[in-house]
Amino acid sequence: MLSIYPACFFKENKGYSVVFPDLNWLATSGKNENEAMKMAVECLAGYLYVLEKDGDKLPKPSAMSKVDIKKIAKELDADLEGSFVNMVSVDVEEYAKAHFEKAVRKTLTIPAWLNNVAQEKHINFSQTLQEALLAKIKM
Repeated sequence: MLSIYPACFFKENKGYSVVFPDLNWLATSGKNENEAMKMAVECLAGYLYVLEKDGDKLPKPSAMSKVDIKKIAKELDADLEGSFVNMVSVDVEEYAKAHFEKAVRKTLTIPAWLNNVAQEKHINFSQTLQEALLAKIKM
C-alpha cells in the first residue's frame, strides 16, 4: 500500500533539509534535491515501518495545500528561499522487503566437532547466529 506524506524541503548551504510536519517533525537531509528526495523516501519508509511493527496508528497525512511552509520555516528558523513542499510516497511493505528484511547469505567456519553436535541437536544455525549477533550489539 502506498503511503504519501507532505514534506518541506529547505534549501541550505550544503544541500536540503527535509521535514515531515505530520510525523513529529521527522527530518533528514541530502546534498541536492535528488539525494534529499531519496533520503526522504528512506526516512519515511523507516518511520512508518517502525510504527506498523509497534502496532501504532499511522498519522493521517495533510493535504499538500494545507502545509504552511512559511509558518514551518519560521518555527524552524529556516530560510524560505529555494524551499518547497512536495509529496513523498513509499510502499512501506515493498521497501521493507528490499531494504529492512532482506536476508543476506554469510559463509562462516566453525570446528567440525561443533558442527556435528549442533546438527545432532537440530540447532538452526541462522537463527542462532542472528540471536548471538543481536545480543552482541545489544538490541
